[in-house]
Amino acid sequence: MYSREINNQVLDFGVSGKLIMNVLVMYDRQTDTLWSQILGKAVEGELKGEVLEYLPAWQTTWADWKSRNPDTLALVKGYSGLRDPYFSYYASGQAGVIGEASRDDRLPTKEFIVGIAIAEEAVAYPFSKLNDEPIVNDSVGNVPILVVFDPENASGIAFERRVEDRTLTFKREVDFQIVDNETGTLWDGLTGLALEGELAGMQLERVKSTLSFWFGWKDFFPATRVYGIESE
Repeated sequence: MYSREINNQVLDFGVSGKLIMNVLVMYDRQTDTLWSQILGKAVEGELKGEVLEYLPAWQTTWADWKSRNPDTLALVKGYSGLRDPYFSYYASGQAGVIGEASRDDRLPTKEFIVGIAIAEEAVAYPFSKLNDEPIVNDSVGNVPILVVFDPENASGIAFERRVEDRTLTFKREVDFQIVDNETGTLWDGLTGLALEGELAGMQLERVKSTLSFWFGWKDFFPATRVYGIESE
């Protein structure tokens, strides 16, 4: 999710119908600039090179979201049936509409991953690995990272593990409450809020992450590291 404001101007976005390596390309109606969804960056047009501000969000089920935010308003747009019209697309092994830019068999073509790119490093965290290891302490681009995964709702969220000048390491407590080893503080793993203990009231900073199919991520970031798979 991104802010629509660039240089004090609020832009209106639409779907261009174009793809870059199988990933959606947006356009803004004010300047007709084309924007990469996965990069949040203008790639062609008047605003080329501008970068949209990342806004923290997470993908989850409607039931989970509603339980946490009972007064939320829902936008229903387009298809509203009970069957996902993309079911056959998910089930197939095809790499999107235009095929893969390069072959990389470290993961199945349509494995879902949580992707993080910082500085010159990109890392893919496969859902298959996160199912078994839902709390991951890692580092990307020299930034200490925490990835929290909810297998039931397919939610993957990334935080920076630094709080003030301390780097924390986390382990799972109960459900999606987590504890840091350094202070014993109890945290909500899905919001990053410290609930009890020395750091109560502190908030972990969200890190930009993308839920993507493997084939889309690795085409944009061919040198990506895959968490849990050793490099050859």
